[in-house]
Amino acid sequence: MRTGEIHRVTGETDVRVQLDLDGSGRCQASTGVPFLDHMLHQISSHGLIDLEIHAVGDTHIDDHHTNEDVGIAIGQALAQALGDRRGIHRFGHFVAPLDEALVQVALDCSGRPHLSYGLQIPAPKIGSYDTELVKEFFVAVANNAGLTLHLRQLDGVNSHHIVEAAFKAFARALRQATEVDPRRAGAVPSSKGVLERAGA
Repeated sequence: MRTGEIHRVTGETDVRVQLDLDGSGRCQASTGVPFLDHMLHQISSHGLIDLEIHAVGDTHIDDHHTNEDVGIAIGQALAQALGDRRGIHRFGHFVAPLDEALVQVALDCSGRPHLSYGLQIPAPKIGSYDTELVKEFFVAVANNAGLTLHLRQLDGVNSHHIVEAAFKAFARALRQATEVDPRRAGAVPSSKGVLERAGA
């Protein structure tokens, strides 16, 4: 079973994440940040990842701590589910359109965290959600899952469309990268014979 379960408690948040990479896209997300919940549903639905996420945080201050800690917990659960990353495709790439917006994501489940972020989101907020938190979410996921992650905005003027296209592209690229490659026969997808393990 390629699953991960994380319970992260700090002085600012209490976050529980359960994740199944071989799911069907079922999602229960309750973070106290409605737009983040909407984006988590995109990851689950388009990545075919089952997600259960419950977070309680200091949203009376702002959404920053909850947004970041949910990203950290998801990244840790991903790393747990991938284990030594044997048999996966490893690389994923997808370009997602959403009306006028077009976003490209390329990623490598390398165990080496890196984010190259190229979104230009015009509005400072989508509803009550600060759009600068989009980058913070992906930083947290990439660092804790051990992903090399590149996000590029190819087109788009509507902030909601740009961000949603980014999450959908991420979900599809992640699905491609983490799916089992039948030709790999359970081997580690690296010429070195080993990949770094996030958090090791």
